[in-house]
Amino acid sequence: MAQAGSDNLSSAGIPAQIDAQAALPPATQEGAVTIAPTRPEKLRGDVNCERLVHVVREYAPGADMDLIRRAFAVAKKAHEGQLRDNGDPYITHPLAVAMILAGFRLDVPSLLTALLHDTIEDTGITQDELRKQFGDTVADLVDGVTKLTRLELQSDRTKQAENFRKLVLAMSKDIRVLLVKLADRLHNMRTLHFVERTDRRQRIARETLDIYAPLAERIGMDRVKTELQNLSFAQLEPEADATIRARLNYLRGQGADVIEEVRRELLRLCHEAGLKNVHVSGREKSPYSIWEKMQRRNVAFEQLSDIMAFRVLVDAREDCYMALGAVHAAYPVIAGRFKDYISTPKANGYQSLHTGVTLRSPRNQKIEVQIRTSAMHDVAENGVAAHWAYKDGTAEDESGPAAFRRPRWVQDLLEILEASSAPDEFLENTKLELYQDQVFCFSPKGQLISLPRGATPVDFAYAVHSQIGDACVGAKINGRLMPLRHELQNGDQVEIMTARGGAPSPSWERFVVTGKARARIRRYVAAQQRQTYLDNGRAALAKAFRQEGVDGSEKVIEPTLKTLKQASLQDLYVAIGNNNLSARDVVSVAYPELRRASRAPRMVPGLPGVLGTAGPRPRSAPGAASGRRSGGAIPLLGLGPGVAVHFAACCHPLPGDRIVGVVATGRGVTVHTRTCQTLESFAATPERFLDVDWDYDAMSRAGVGELRVGRISLVADNEPSVLATVTNTVSKCDASMVNLKIVNRQLDFMEILVDVEVRDLRHLSSVIAGLRAASGIVQADRARS
Repeated sequence: MAQAGSDNLSSAGIPAQIDAQAALPPATQEGAVTIAPTRPEKLRGDVNCERLVHVVREYAPGADMDLIRRAFAVAKKAHEGQLRDNGDPYITHPLAVAMILAGFRLDVPSLLTALLHDTIEDTGITQDELRKQFGDTVADLVDGVTKLTRLELQSDRTKQAENFRKLVLAMSKDIRVLLVKLADRLHNMRTLHFVERTDRRQRIARETLDIYAPLAERIGMDRVKTELQNLSFAQLEPEADATIRARLNYLRGQGADVIEEVRRELLRLCHEAGLKNVHVSGREKSPYSIWEKMQRRNVAFEQLSDIMAFRVLVDAREDCYMALGAVHAAYPVIAGRFKDYISTPKANGYQSLHTGVTLRSPRNQKIEVQIRTSAMHDVAENGVAAHWAYKDGTAEDESGPAAFRRPRWVQDLLEILEASSAPDEFLENTKLELYQDQVFCFSPKGQLISLPRGATPVDFAYAVHSQIGDACVGAKINGRLMPLRHELQNGDQVEIMTARGGAPSPSWERFVVTGKARARIRRYVAAQQRQTYLDNGRAALAKAFRQEGVDGSEKVIEPTLKTLKQASLQDLYVAIGNNNLSARDVVSVAYPELRRASRAPRMVPGLPGVLGTAGPRPRSAPGAASGRRSGGAIPLLGLGPGVAVHFAACCHPLPGDRIVGVVATGRGVTVHTRTCQTLESFAATPERFLDVDWDYDAMSRAGVGELRVGRISLVADNEPSVLATVTNTVSKCDASMVNLKIVNRQLDFMEILVDVEVRDLRHLSSVIAGLRAASGIVQADRARS
């Protein structure tokens, strides 16, 4: 089995399958096998670090080998008597982590940190003792990794989020903390199958997939990312992983001759173009990336056209474009598949040319070709680790690696950390920042701004500077005034218009895609909302005391804080203002003699056209219209008879939507679409959620469709005839318009919200399709909460 991440072909001409030992250079691969075999009894004897010393001596002859041996001896003695889940002495784990880092040719402090990274956490050694023996740098690195590990053992989401906050702070000071942590997680994932509890294995795998694999990608360590993803995927989706691997094995046997033929053909084309030193190799997509693409595009395995890809390595940057010209001259190009990451590198420093072409034979097969230099390939595979590697036998000085200690995206995460009020909110926003495909836009002065795909001018404004984002009031895209929710495209020139005293709008949160923008908007909105709650709560409490005719001064209220579990008077006012606490409860605590007997809650009467009763509806009378207006019985499954049902106005669920019910005291059940953002506010009370669905059989028996309201968001030309166009188009689609609101009007465009009565989701989609085809309509989509 060839090493994973390798692009070399096996003797049969087929790319080697990626497996659990797949993401490392040859030295590391060999070392990992030595210290972590599948038969642990071989390691029960004396374990030493001579393999590590040998590997380090090969790339860094001048390194202090005695220091490495001393660190190993300290770690071995500290972990004496401790065992891993597979029965190995615990020292095999830090040794394996050090071997992984040595495979990336990292400096001695990184290796010492790897050997000692669990000593503070699991043994009696202190940070001061490490500082005395190995210096400040190693002691601080070990402490940075230790702080992460302490909280990592907790499964609670808040603890995980707090753990991630600490990771960002630690790696902002020295990125080597992240390198050691990734190597630590990689070895733990390789031995995860020894953990007995399934829930623990899956929790660790999910955390790896959500946090550590994206982090590896952001610092350019593609091989580590790929292996972490594959190992996590095998734990989370074992059946899908086995199926995809079986398919890959089959294709590998079927396409051996084709792959070798294409490889030789690409090599010949490059030689004919005048390129001398060229290396061409074939590779296959990893199981996880195949599965992810199948899920994203909703296609079967057989429909994927780029399972196999080819990589061309040349000597110089100019040679990349010569090779690209040779490939494009020989094969038909697949439209939209060319990407130039050399002139516009990714945020992690990745550079390469990507193109898709169609082979004329056999079977018009589509392939992907990546073209880069050997230096670019090193950065693509090892990322930040390549900058910390020893060069010519000596480590880079502080002026070299220091430039990579705080990449731009790390600075963005720090700003999100500052703006996020809660750990779990920070985790959510940073996930937005980690998972992104890029678009490149320009400021009027030519500054290049990299943003995730789907970004808007508001995201652009916050990427330039937080204060510009806060003061943003409009934007010009390529010289034309456009809505702030407009989706930016590659190459757009964006001019942000600001106003003194401008402030973020709460509606921006609905369409921004970057974590930094969302964190700043939420921070501002939360501050404004808290002030409103505080003022309302103070007024409500004063009114409650006044109605009872008693003193309501702060001197009277302060003794109630402990009983009411409030940290301060301001928190008490906010709790009253947002209805988490009743003003009368505060009065009752302050003056117990005024307590009254509790009264039974009153049921809120049903509202016509809004509330209904779950259950089948009767058949309509002959000659009825094609649909009936809302207000009848609601055909839902999962509810008992007589339950009051309310359709949420924030997302307007329609038959065909995936829905969920939320129980509200005194109001029955409110039905939302499963993608409704309002559901986030109920995350802390999951017991209120009900699994409901449309009763399609009841609809079919009734023979008619109940008309429900769907909401459409439009961007249209600011012309006198556009409203007539909207009305006529909706009517032609057999729907009726019940409400129209112009939410924004500018010189050359307007934004409109339209409520239409439709039978189901398919009917709404046909109305949207008709509007998109109408003259004067720039954009039409279903409005989302």
